Amino acid sequence: MTTSRGTTGRGSPPGGAGTPRSGRKPLLRLPSRLALTGIRTRILLGFIVMLAIATAASLFVAYEVVQTRLHERIDSDLAREAEELRKIAAGKDPATGRSFGQNAARIFRVYFDQTSPTTGEVALTFVDGSEFLRSRSVSASSSPSYRLDTDEQLVSHWKALTEPERDGVDTPAGRVEYLALPLKGDGRVLGTFVVAAFTDVLQGPYNDAFLAAGVVGVAVLLIGSLLAWRMAESVLQPVSALTQTAQGISETDLTQRIEVRGHDELAGLAATLNAMLDRLERTLLSQRRFLDDAGHELRTPITIVRGHLELLEDDPEERRATLDLVMDELDRMTRMVNDLILLSKAERPDFLKLEAVEVAVLTDEVLTKARALGARGWRLDACGKGVITVDRQRLTQALVQLAQNAVTYTQEGDEVSLGSAVEGGEARFWVRDDGLGIAVADQERIFERFERGGARGPSGGSGLGLSIVRAIAGAHGGRVDLFSAPGAGSLFTIVVPVDGPRGTGKEEG
Repeated sequence: MTTSRGTTGRGSPPGGAGTPRSGRKPLLRLPSRLALTGIRTRILLGFIVMLAIATAASLFVAYEVVQTRLHERIDSDLAREAEELRKIAAGKDPATGRSFGQNAARIFRVYFDQTSPTTGEVALTFVDGSEFLRSRSVSASSSPSYRLDTDEQLVSHWKALTEPERDGVDTPAGRVEYLALPLKGDGRVLGTFVVAAFTDVLQGPYNDAFLAAGVVGVAVLLIGSLLAWRMAESVLQPVSALTQTAQGISETDLTQRIEVRGHDELAGLAATLNAMLDRLERTLLSQRRFLDDAGHELRTPITIVRGHLELLEDDPEERRATLDLVMDELDRMTRMVNDLILLSKAERPDFLKLEAVEVAVLTDEVLTKARALGARGWRLDACGKGVITVDRQRLTQALVQLAQNAVTYTQEGDEVSLGSAVEGGEARFWVRDDGLGIAVADQERIFERFERGGARGPSGGSGLGLSIVRAIAGAHGGRVDLFSAPGAGSLFTIVVPVDGPRGTGKEEG
């Protein structure tokens, strides 16, 4: 977490860490007008084609099934009427109680007395080559519009039959399916019975049903298309918002975000992209602040060098003193540039060269090197046992930097302690001093670049030391803990995982 910076004479970058969240630009929303081209249109067209094909195929299949059932029904009805006639002919005359014999006319009369035609059917009879009786329709609405007995060619064909015939013929009233049944006696045809079904009349109700189904299909197609359009709009909204956000992003403005709705895959994509934009924004702000801070810090030694060179005199002593001052400032600039280069490398994957390191050996080495930093009461608090996976040189650099800070903010003879421990999958290395201590308000700030000790006293350093310590710890997948209070000294602890960053346990480099 970044805290507010003190007044240093440097301008704070716009939109920095101190900028309130309310200053962020509102989330983007899609315009209400519908796009006429693009993925959504292609999705809609595909849906319409698919739905239209499915509707047409359903109606076609249903029509074929109905046609099959209709012809089966016609065959059944015609066969049933013929069977009724055969039963009557094989039985006895209800008026006399005797068999019909050769009396075809009486058979036909009894048939018409006992049966009536169904909708779309008509029965015709012929006796001795002449038309005899025909059926009448039950209602005018079911009466065929064409009389078969007026079709001379068809009637002549029926009269000439000597065997049963099941066939169909086209008429002005549509297709007619018929069954002609000659009645024989004494080797001759006594009469002919014909029952016919007008398929158009029988199919009329089905046509009405198909028309209604077609209307419903068109209505479903229209409603489904509207719903598909709205659904495609909803599904593609994060993608459109992403496009608009990308168009609104510039090198100096990364504040726009995609609105996240729901919990589906696209919502996850939007959240991921927002997180990426957050990281990019933080990086941009960090770069801005880094450039401001680096420019400010480097400007001072450059100004000093330039001023002294401009005032350089011919006196050898003055020239030597000026050159010493200039070289000191150049050395300070060199150290600062090297520190900046190190911090820039901290994000690179090859920043660390991991290896197996004995904690006890590393602790002893750091203490030995720290003793040369100043005349302090150096002591070893504890020494951890075990092997950890770290970059020996980087970790040594961080610990020596903490020791240097302790020397800077303590007096000669003050006690400075180092120690290490291994527990809970973590290795801990600490540097403790009895110096002035650090106020709670400054404990986070001092880890920022170019921030110096504040309450701990003046320093001639670059203000990058603790930033480097935190960068090295972070590269190891660890952290830096600080416990301090004014007048109570400070305890800096570097905590790193024993198995290396992310538990790799592998050497990198």
